[in-house]
Amino acid sequence: MASWFGWGEPYHRCAQRSPADVVTDTLMLELSWQMKEAERMQRERDNEYRRLQTGVDYGWLASYPRSTYDITAGERLALEDLCAKIHPSYCGAVMLRFRQVVVENEPEVQEVSSLLRSVLMEALDRMKEEEEAKRLSRQWNNKRAMSASLMTFRSRVRINPFGSGSEVKTVSGDVERGLDKAERAKRVWSMPEFRNGKAI
Repeated sequence: MASWFGWGEPYHRCAQRSPADVVTDTLMLELSWQMKEAERMQRERDNEYRRLQTGVDYGWLASYPRSTYDITAGERLALEDLCAKIHPSYCGAVMLRFRQVVVENEPEVQEVSSLLRSVLMEALDRMKEEEEAKRLSRQWNNKRAMSASLMTFRSRVRINPFGSGSEVKTVSGDVERGLDKAERAKRVWSMPEFRNGKAI
């Protein structure tokens, strides 16, 4: 019976929504609300102007529709595309910035969408800068880790000519340690032997 009335549908729809969809819906609802507010403020300014001109307030007689202005479908799609690029962690900051810009500029209803666009572009630029800073920081940390491991490797591999044990073997080192003549002869068996200035 619940399926007849579709009681379970909103829950499933919410469960399937991506974070980008949630951000887009939230910011577009904010745009719609700000446009309605801008339109209301514009009507109040117009009524105040007429009252000052005529000296009579007929505003209480007028009934206004809820909203008379809407953005075009192309502009809506472009804004939704920008909203979808905003990371969810930036959504609240974008909304606060948008509200601040609207309060500072007191825009006409036609200008509200362009204000949102500028705020979105500003947020996307900031996101890009922070991503670049993180990438450079990761590269720098990787270089530090590599140089630290290289220094550790260098400190472990040291050649000590006066030490004993696992240092690099050389012919001169063998001579200094006094290896017998036969052992040294094995090392140079391919060299010709010179006697009295003549090669044998």
